[in-house]
Amino acid sequence: MFKRLLICCILKSCFVISIQAQLVWKNLEVNIENDENLSELEQQYEELSELTEHPFNINTITKEELEQLPFLSDQLIENILYYVYKYGPLLSEKELLGVEGMDWQTRDILQNFIYIGDSGKQRNRLDIKDIMKYNKQELVTRVDVPFNQKAGYADYSKTVLEESPNKKYMGNPVYHNIRYKFQYGQQLFVGITAEKDSGEPFFTGHNKKGYDYYGFYMMLQNVANLKTLVIGNYKASFGYGLVMNMNNFSLGKSGIGNNIRFGKGFSKHASTDEYNYLQGLGVTYRLSKRWDMSAFYSYRKMDGNAEDMFIKTLKIDGFHRLKKDMEKKNMLSNHLIGCNLTYNGKFVEYGLTAVYNKFNKMLNPDFRPYNKYYPRGKSFFNVGGFYKFFLNRFTFSGEAAIDKCGKLSMLHIISYSPDVNNRIIFMNRYYDVKYQTLYGNAFGENSRMQNELGFYLGLESSILSKIKLSGYIDLFHFPYLKYRVDHVHTTGFDTSVRIDYSPINSLTMLIKYNCKNKPLNFQSDDGKKYVLANLRHRLHSQFLYDMNSWLSLKTSLEYIRTGFYGLDKSSGFYISESVKMDIPSFPLKLAFSSAWFSTDDTSSKIYMYEPGILYSFSMYSFYGKGSRHAFNLVYEWKDKLSVHTKLGWTHYTDRNKIGTGLEEIDGNNKLDLQLQLKLKW
Repeated sequence: MFKRLLICCILKSCFVISIQAQLVWKNLEVNIENDENLSELEQQYEELSELTEHPFNINTITKEELEQLPFLSDQLIENILYYVYKYGPLLSEKELLGVEGMDWQTRDILQNFIYIGDSGKQRNRLDIKDIMKYNKQELVTRVDVPFNQKAGYADYSKTVLEESPNKKYMGNPVYHNIRYKFQYGQQLFVGITAEKDSGEPFFTGHNKKGYDYYGFYMMLQNVANLKTLVIGNYKASFGYGLVMNMNNFSLGKSGIGNNIRFGKGFSKHASTDEYNYLQGLGVTYRLSKRWDMSAFYSYRKMDGNAEDMFIKTLKIDGFHRLKKDMEKKNMLSNHLIGCNLTYNGKFVEYGLTAVYNKFNKMLNPDFRPYNKYYPRGKSFFNVGGFYKFFLNRFTFSGEAAIDKCGKLSMLHIISYSPDVNNRIIFMNRYYDVKYQTLYGNAFGENSRMQNELGFYLGLESSILSKIKLSGYIDLFHFPYLKYRVDHVHTTGFDTSVRIDYSPINSLTMLIKYNCKNKPLNFQSDDGKKYVLANLRHRLHSQFLYDMNSWLSLKTSLEYIRTGFYGLDKSSGFYISESVKMDIPSFPLKLAFSSAWFSTDDTSSKIYMYEPGILYSFSMYSFYGKGSRHAFNLVYEWKDKLSVHTKLGWTHYTDRNKIGTGLEEIDGNNKLDLQLQLKLKW
């Protein structure tokens, strides 16, 4: 009776979102905090989308493949491998519930990344006849069509454009990309990516080659002693990110299960990201059963603002739609060479990574007091050692690294798991004020790996079979100045508590509270400047319900209150609802979402996720008062053809202009259309 009443109450309230196959993305929505997080999660979303499109055979899956899934803990990965080894090949995905520690929600997410296949041993050699016969190919193209004219596309006279050439975009407002992929099992991958951003010229003006960005990759895996060979565009990650990390996925500070995982080595760069990748060659060779040796080289042109022989800024957005953008395109070049040696033992893992890179010009950003110790120079060198060993129910891991000047960075982790459903983790990090790295990216509060000391304590526990409790507290200290922080030795904290409750398999609820204190500059009415505690409180709740096998509902509610301690606060909230229909044996799939938001100003802006097209991360930020609605229609034919249409409408009630600068729209409505065609053969 209680279960029925609970479901009825939820149905009477608003429902939002997400597709059942995208349950994993709910963590992204819960953990998003700012625009910087948004950019990082967009890349991570693409990587996971790629895995859902090319799932692993659970009967031949490896530890390295399972480690690519951020929602699986190390212990659960070991339990999955042990279950397949002990009981033989799985015949149904339902058997996963027999794995120790596997709950219904995790099984439901995992089945989107696996399939039940033949248990025969994978070939360790390539046969051209088999490649041509058993390959899988895919072609995906996407077009975004805006219906509102932005200021950057307005008509101006020739005289005006001669005086102000950056007042108008050089291309049309349509976005377009195309991706081709060739795959043979889990051994051979070949792909080509091309992209044109909105506003970029297409076969006109400064761009005579068509698309603004072209990418190519080829990757071989597990051929004799050759573990990995990647050519073209690729990413590299080793250790815990103090030296080299370009593609580690994390569910934020809440995802404690993935915060103690090694980098996965080399991976192909199949996304449209025009900055975060290497271009050249990477190879990993098995020296023996336990030892792997990796070496890699990259040379690529990069965008940036260069004056004479000095690099003032690196341009990372990938846009080339204005004259000033073209003036920065490919102005720099960077050589990179690196190596890694790793030992993979049963109870001990450790390794050493070294990376050297050099620009063709001197990196020397304009001096500001806060950027005194930012990376400067023409060449950079980092070397680090990482480790991980198991002792009973404890796991000890970490990494220490130095730069070319001997400045130190360290990350040390202790994890205790009394059983597969409970875990406590403690992390200590120290990144020297003067430590310099261009390719490092490790756990921390700073966007740069320097000027930080921190202590993190996290807990994850299944109190009862239907309830999960997780939380953390992170204390951080910044010895030197920071952007918008004009005092040295400032301290802050970030703490969170989250409860997940699933009374029945078809219903999942969660509530999360987060409080963060990060000092910022403040100027009083009399002109005096202070550094004050800036507090941000965030309360988020979600309800997901599968009414039956083809109808799913979700609702999300969030409240934010932020401001300086002791002063006036800014508040915001939203409520979003959506429904998804996927009738078996029916070629059409439908999804509809609506959201209503209200915030006092930009400091209390909110972030919302909505169902979107493949490889497109549909997370939006809003401030002010208004609503957002989206309609998705998908047509599929025999797993060979898929056509996806998404229509979105944003309506504001507190303004008559949307956006600023060249992105400004005259009016309070914004309408956008996305079209995607996918072919498989």
